[in-house]
Amino acid sequence: MVLKVGLIGYRNHAQRLIDIINSNHNSNLMYIFHPTKKFDDPLFTTNFDNLLTCDVVVVSSPNNTHFNYLQKLQNFKGYIFCEKPPVSSSVELKKLQKIFKKKSSKVFFNFNHRFNTFSKILKKKSIIGKLGIINHINIVSTHGLAFKKEYLSSWRANGKNNLHNILETVTIHYVDLLNFHFGNIQPQSYSPKLVSKNGSAFDSCHLSLLLNNDITVSIFNSYATPVINEISIIGTNGILNIRNNQLTLSYPRNTFNSKGFFKSPSIKHKVKFSMEDGYANSLKDSMNYFLNCASKKLDINKNYFETSLSTNQLIFDIENI
Repeated sequence: MVLKVGLIGYRNHAQRLIDIINSNHNSNLMYIFHPTKKFDDPLFTTNFDNLLTCDVVVVSSPNNTHFNYLQKLQNFKGYIFCEKPPVSSSVELKKLQKIFKKKSSKVFFNFNHRFNTFSKILKKKSIIGKLGIINHINIVSTHGLAFKKEYLSSWRANGKNNLHNILETVTIHYVDLLNFHFGNIQPQSYSPKLVSKNGSAFDSCHLSLLLNNDITVSIFNSYATPVINEISIIGTNGILNIRNNQLTLSYPRNTFNSKGFFKSPSIKHKVKFSMEDGYANSLKDSMNYFLNCASKKLDINKNYFETSLSTNQLIFDIENI
C-alpha cells in the first residue's frame, strides 16, 4: 500500500523528513501545510482539511504548536507521526492521554535516538556486560548553533516560543534514551543558562540524574560551544567511550600494574563511530519504522507511546526541581 502523506511544517527539520518520505517507496507526499504562508509549490496548502484526506499526517512544526495540531487530529482515522516533544505542559499531557487513549497504536512520537547506534549498543549484553556494574554515565553533546546568523530568527532562540529551551530541543533526546532503556529516572539538579547572549531562550544546560541501581548521570548540552559529542559509560570492570568519532571498549579492571600503581584497563575494541551519522540514520530509521507500520496497518509498539509521554513529563519535573 502506497501511503498518502500530509505534513505540517516546512523548514530545516521538516525538510529532512520530507527527503526521507520522498525516498520511501511506500509513501507519496501529497500536502505540505502552513497556516498562513503560501509558497510557489503545488504541494503547499493552507487548508488543514486537505490533510484529513491522507493516510498519514506528519507534525513537524515548532514545539509549542504540537498539542494544537494533535487536538485537531483527534478524529483522524489514519496514522500520526509527531516530532518530539508531544506537548509543552503537564495540563496538555493529561489531555493528550485522554484523547489518544484508545488509538495510541496509530500515534508515533519521534524520539529518534531510540533508533541510533548507541541505543543499539545499550541493548547488547555482549558489550555492556564487559563493563561490570554500571556506576556512572557522562554525556556531552554541543555545537555552535547560537552563533549562526539565522539562529536569532528561529523559534529556538525565542523563550516565548521555545518554552523549555535547550532542555526540550536537545537534552530531551538523552533523557528519553535513558528513560527508554533504564526507566525510573530521578532528576537531581538542573542548571540552564544563556551563554551566547543571543535570543531569550537558554542555550546551554547541565543536568544530573539518578537511575536504577544508583547509576549517576551527567548531561551537558549547549548551542554555544564548538562541536563536542562524547559519551562515557563507566562500570566496575570497564569503560565504554565515544569520542572523536571513535568508540572504545576498555576492560578488564587492572587495578594495579607490576609496580603496584593503579592502571587503566586495556582497550580491547576500537571502531569508527560518528554521532552525526548516527543521528541522520536514526531519523531515517524511525520514520521508516513508522511508515512501515502504517503501510501494513500494524500497531505501533505500545511502549513507544507510553515512554514518550513519561519522557515528556520528566522534562516538566526537571524544570521544577
